[in-house]
This record gives sequence, C-alpha cells and structure tokens, in this order.
Amino acid sequence: MTTTAVPLTTRKDWTSDQEVRWCPGCGDYSILAAVQMLMPDLGVRRENTVFISGIGCAARFPYYMSTYGMHSIHGRAPAIATGLATTRPDLDVWVVTGDGDALSIGGNHLIHALRRNVKMTILMFNNQIYGLTKGQYSPTSEVAKVTKSTPFGSLDTPFNPVSLALGAEASFVARTHDMDRAHMQETFRRAHAHAGAAFVEVYQNCNVFNDGAFEKITSRDARSSMLIPLEHGQPIRFGADGERGVVQRADGRLEIVDVSEVGEDSLLVHDEARDDPGLAFALSRLARGPFEPTPIGVFRAVERPEYGAEMARQVVQAQERRGVGDLAALLRSGSSWTVG
Repeated sequence: MTTTAVPLTTRKDWTSDQEVRWCPGCGDYSILAAVQMLMPDLGVRRENTVFISGIGCAARFPYYMSTYGMHSIHGRAPAIATGLATTRPDLDVWVVTGDGDALSIGGNHLIHALRRNVKMTILMFNNQIYGLTKGQYSPTSEVAKVTKSTPFGSLDTPFNPVSLALGAEASFVARTHDMDRAHMQETFRRAHAHAGAAFVEVYQNCNVFNDGAFEKITSRDARSSMLIPLEHGQPIRFGADGERGVVQRADGRLEIVDVSEVGEDSLLVHDEARDDPGLAFALSRLARGPFEPTPIGVFRAVERPEYGAEMARQVVQAQERRGVGDLAALLRSGSSWTVG
C-alpha cells in the first residue's frame, strides 16, 4: 500500500478567508496565531483536520481555520467530537471551548469524553468570565468576584480545570498561557501527538470584561518568579536563577521552598508518566489561584486504551462471532411496523 506524502503548507494555508472578529487585544488572537503557525509542522492534512466548538467567544475559532469545522451548541462540543472521532479515526479532531462553555452546561460532556479517553485534543480557553454575553461570572471566577450577575460578589467556589480533568482520569493534562507562543505551541504539539483525550487549559486574557486576570503570574516581569515549569524527569524549580523549588513532605503535602535551604536533592522530580494521578493532582492544587506561584506545562501524560480503537475492536469481534450483520433485517425484525 502506497501513501501520498503530506504536502508542505504554511500558516497562510491554514488561515481561512473569514475576518477575525474578536475584541482588539483579546488573548484569543495569540492562541489562534499559535495554532495556525503550528499546523504546518504537525504533518497533517487540512482535509483530515476538524475543529469543533460550542458557544462563546472561543467558539468562533473554527471559522478562522481553513479546515473542516463545526460551530455547535452550548457545551456539546465534546459530545459531537466523540461521535466524529469514534467513527472517523482517520481524522484529527480538535475541540475549542471556553471555561463557561466547557465547565458549566458542558461539564458533563467534558468529563465523560476525558474518562472515556476519546482521541481528541481539547483546548479550553480560561478567562474566568463570560465574555460573549458581556461579563457574567463563570465556573472559574474567583470567590467574591463582582460581575453583572453577582453584584454583591460570587459565592461559588471555582473549578480548578486541571484538577477537574485529572479527577476525570484524563490521560493527558496540561496548562499554558496566551502570552508565550513557544510554550503554547509545544504544549499543543504534545497534546495532538497523544493517543487519547488531551486536555489543555489556556490562561487567556479578556481585556474587556476581565482584564489582567492572570497578570500577576503571566506578565513578562512576573513569569520567572510566578510560573513553575513542569519538565518530565527534572527537579521542579523556578525563579530567575532556579532559586526556589517544590518538595514533598512526609505527609504527602507539597511545599514551595528555597533551594539553598533544602538542597537540590530534596526537590520533587516531576513524573508526568506516573500512572497514579495523585501527585499531578497535588501539583494542580499548589496555587490557590493565579496570584501565587503556579505550575505550568504537562501535568500528566499516560497511556491507556483509547475509546474509539476499543469500540472498533468490539465491532470486529462481534462480526467474527456472528458473521456480517444485515442492518435492514435487524430494523425489520421483532417489534416493527410500517407507517403510511
């Protein structure tokens, strides 16, 4: 069997003719640029690539990619993507969603797509607000957040999206942010290469309704002291000179320390391939919010059976045991009737 080489492409080939319609200065522009610039390097075809979205500002994404795509309904993008990914394993299926779309009405669809380990790459833009509907609080908004829908401050404890994904047994979980294109592209590249459901939280600034939500950790001056890079097989340390690090105490608790006080040998070595998600979960809880030193990178990347492949295997087994089925005969068997 001969295969045709994937044609060389550029960012222009992956860019549609549609006018990009986000607010000037929105973080979505940098995420879109990162994806468009990454696609030529992935060795995939435009005609085999699909972007599926729900509702929200992020949901406009498929219009701006010169691929197949679907702007679906609120919260249901993972469900629609599941149907496509399981029936067309030859396709690259991407889901683009926001914190409101994915974690509110779509929360149930998201966690089941992750636990089933359906082959799809989920990019969740988290701006901690409802942007499209003009500034209501979202499932990731902080407690006491004053918005149009919470004039006296939000009472809700917010979701931690990475913790949620790990709790759903997602086999690939990562976090990146819209101010670092190189980090986004490397994270997206790894997520795409993963053989299963990959979940990436992207800190994304909404400069109209929640400007500066992540500035304390993602601004250029703050990154070295506030972002904790996770690198597989490496001690977890950060700071301009790597002067701070993470240790695990005897009771399992993680703590940020000065390396000079404990020594590098005491630092926790990151293991993204660890089957037990407990340590990755503990890392996801290291920061109470985007105002404390926050881990960034790949939290978990493990192998386990992919839902679509397992479903196809069952179909083959059923055919081998019973022979090729007759759909028409099945539809007309047993309790059936004719209308008209």
